[in-house]
Amino acid sequence: MKIIIAGAGEVGLYLAQLFTSAYHDVTIIDSKEERLRKVESVADALTIDGLPTSISVLNEANIRRADLFIAVNPAEDQDMNITCALLAKTLGAKRVIARINNNEYLFPYNKEIFLNLGIDYLIYPERIASNEIIKLLRRTGTSEYIDFSGGKLQLIVAKLEEGAPLTDKTAEFLKSENSNIQGKIIAITRNGKTSIINETNEFQIGDTVYFIAESEHADDILRICGKININVRNLMILGGSRIGTRVARELEDRTNIKIIENDMEKCEKLAENLPKSLVISGDGRSMDLLVEEEVKNMDAFVAVTGSSEINILACMSAKRLGVKKTIAEVENIDYIKFAEDLGIDTVINKKIIAASKIFRFTIESDVQTVKYLPGSDAKILEFIVKPGSTATKKKIGELNFNDAAICGIIRGDTSIIAADEIEIKPYDRVILFTFSPAISQISKYFG
Repeated sequence: MKIIIAGAGEVGLYLAQLFTSAYHDVTIIDSKEERLRKVESVADALTIDGLPTSISVLNEANIRRADLFIAVNPAEDQDMNITCALLAKTLGAKRVIARINNNEYLFPYNKEIFLNLGIDYLIYPERIASNEIIKLLRRTGTSEYIDFSGGKLQLIVAKLEEGAPLTDKTAEFLKSENSNIQGKIIAITRNGKTSIINETNEFQIGDTVYFIAESEHADDILRICGKININVRNLMILGGSRIGTRVARELEDRTNIKIIENDMEKCEKLAENLPKSLVISGDGRSMDLLVEEEVKNMDAFVAVTGSSEINILACMSAKRLGVKKTIAEVENIDYIKFAEDLGIDTVINKKIIAASKIFRFTIESDVQTVKYLPGSDAKILEFIVKPGSTATKKKIGELNFNDAAICGIIRGDTSIIAADEIEIKPYDRVILFTFSPAISQISKYFG
């Protein structure tokens, strides 16, 4: 697939790495030479120095042959993203995506306006990130979880705690001693390496374990990992960013919220827009301030400043002072594993979240969900199986995937945990866990 990316900032750079590793033909446009040099050092992509709103620059990128055009200049350049996306579609790009920072554009009627103009998809990474945080605050025992088909199946990711019943056991433990749980262990992360599980693996304290389960069994899964779900009544947010503001706005009617922000002008705006939240001016890195604001009484602590380092340090301090659930926005991908090793419960990364939403446009099969898992090179996909596809002609145990495993199937209103003897049928929704960068090869089984 020929992909053109407008904007070599953090999101554009990550997408360029992602798409070139999946063997796509990638061109990236930016007017800042230092950004393009960085792209050239990490991705096998063609770079063009210029403004993506220039018709001559778009033609130089061979826009008429583009299968996908993605405008992901920084959030403050929303107008540029919309303009160059519209130009790209007019000049022949088959599908175009634009990054935005205005929530009202995502209202159903307004989305229709952009669709009629030719923009196929609008992406607002900060909104997606805030929704992820809100979801995780409702399921605090997990470091990550994903709903499929309205919650019929869930991927649950949890780290094994001291005394967890699963410790020193194998995957057989879930079948033999917890046969009432409709679930299956899919994979494990240990010492920074994620691998698909086999029957002989023994689990250890500190392992991150990936389960597929029916939603009503989620609490049982957490129990065998030594976790419990906490009802978050008191929440502290560090950083009055777009993400922090959206989280507070969504939760302040039913949650006691304190927001710490260092910028006084921003504090005044927050106080005006969030009347039910308590806004505090101060440096969230200060242990004294956290103690003074009684962080020990908080059920959860969310750090979403513009600095990955501050977010990590603040979450470490909150954890040390007794907060049970910590969530940090970590935009430096190299820091993700470091943050998890330091005991931070969940890491949020806008680049990875945006890539998950965009990547499905590069897959020819009918894919409903793509989700990259921070801290590993694994991803989860939900395929809709086409009639006559290879997957419908064999049992699950006969499908030989490299670096992939089928987790579960949703068939109408029925959820099925994957097993070797099960046959896949047309129009099933198949949930797949994979490391493979060549998703197009796997998708041929279902398309």
